[in-house]
Amino acid sequence: MTLPYPIHRALVELVGERGVSVEGSTLSDYSHDESSCAPVLPLAVVKPEAADQVAAVLALADRFQLPVTARGAGSSLEGNAVPCAHGIVLSLERMNHVLEVMPEDFQARVQPGVVYDELNRRLGRQGLFFAPGPSSGDVATLGGMVGNNAGGLNALRYGVTRDNILRLQVALAKGSLIWAGTRALKSSSGYDLVRLFVGSEGTLGIATEMVVRLHAIPEHLTAWANFRSAEVAAGAVFEIMRSGIVPGALELLDPESIRAVNAAVGLHWLELPMLLMEFHGTPTAIQEEGQLARSVCQEAGCTSFQFAANSEERDQLWAGRKGVTGAQRALYPGCAFVKSDVAVPLSQYANAVRQAHLLAERFEMKLMAFGHAGDGNLHTSMPILPDDTQALSRGEALVEGMINFALSVGGTATAEHGIGLTKRRFLESEHGAAVDTMRAIKEALDPNGILNPGKIFQEKSLPA
Repeated sequence: MTLPYPIHRALVELVGERGVSVEGSTLSDYSHDESSCAPVLPLAVVKPEAADQVAAVLALADRFQLPVTARGAGSSLEGNAVPCAHGIVLSLERMNHVLEVMPEDFQARVQPGVVYDELNRRLGRQGLFFAPGPSSGDVATLGGMVGNNAGGLNALRYGVTRDNILRLQVALAKGSLIWAGTRALKSSSGYDLVRLFVGSEGTLGIATEMVVRLHAIPEHLTAWANFRSAEVAAGAVFEIMRSGIVPGALELLDPESIRAVNAAVGLHWLELPMLLMEFHGTPTAIQEEGQLARSVCQEAGCTSFQFAANSEERDQLWAGRKGVTGAQRALYPGCAFVKSDVAVPLSQYANAVRQAHLLAERFEMKLMAFGHAGDGNLHTSMPILPDDTQALSRGEALVEGMINFALSVGGTATAEHGIGLTKRRFLESEHGAAVDTMRAIKEALDPNGILNPGKIFQEKSLPA
């Protein structure tokens, strides 16, 4: 199916010739994200440059009941950005400006196409940073982070994306633009629409501008501890948090993760389970917290504990942690990867790590387990040869086992990757009758079901 000519011409009138592409190579480039979901060719890729253009495109799409999938960098992992075969991709990559930095308010106004790391490079010149810290920050855009409520390395201390968005401009399905939220740091006025739209995966509206909360760049101290088993390391996480420390980051890497990083980056980390941690605050405070963490880890049974000697070593440690996923790709070239990102209450974190390795043994899978340990988030990743359907089935069974375990202890099927296409079947298991309320909200804001249909839960059928 091709894009009907009248719609094509109308889109060109709205965003210009450069803003609409129906070329096969472009459609292919935008047909997939970083998930294992099958690519789907859209009818067109539309690239607006301003909020009013986004709104106008949505009004046109709603009129013709044309599905619209918003897209940032396409780094999502659950099929969140995979388009509909009879729809368009609305790429926000050209809306990539930092509109205003307000250092005296610790805020910035940005467009959705701004890349996370690029924003922080600019903010760093003023001693500020935007905190959530996704590992894919070199490509992840603010719009994508808003869509998926992205978290990351710093979420333990500073919160996930939802906790750092103060005000949000959103284009709704019928083509109107609204502002939600306020620049005040707290408000009890009306419904919290910002927190509703953040994490909705482009199914309720499309963020066209946001006011983000910033923090001063703190003094920091980085340390790491090795343990005889991943379960013992995970148990130490609870003890660290119980001590009263709130680390800037607290990450777990299992031996397979470390082996991948060592091979890909040329490091020489001990291939033993590791907790990588960082403390933020004043020079005195971070030294006190670092020493307390060392005592806690030693009492919990660590085999070694070290502080980063200088900023170069600190940068190397965090580059290694952020590079885990890329390192695994390098270690297993040509493989696809089956992934999961459950989160559990902190008291269950050691059990979640244990469960992951038991399931890997049961299903005979090569497992890499790592994650944001301080907030109970565990990532698992398994390499699969492209044509090995049996291994794929075993990997999917492992993921299902991890999700069922997480839900059984009060956790979640997805801590930061979203539901997308791949986790829709777990939504009711996690939320029960509340899913009906979610559907009602979706239908109220998007009655024709044009916004990213099929994501989160299956929407009503659209014309082919």
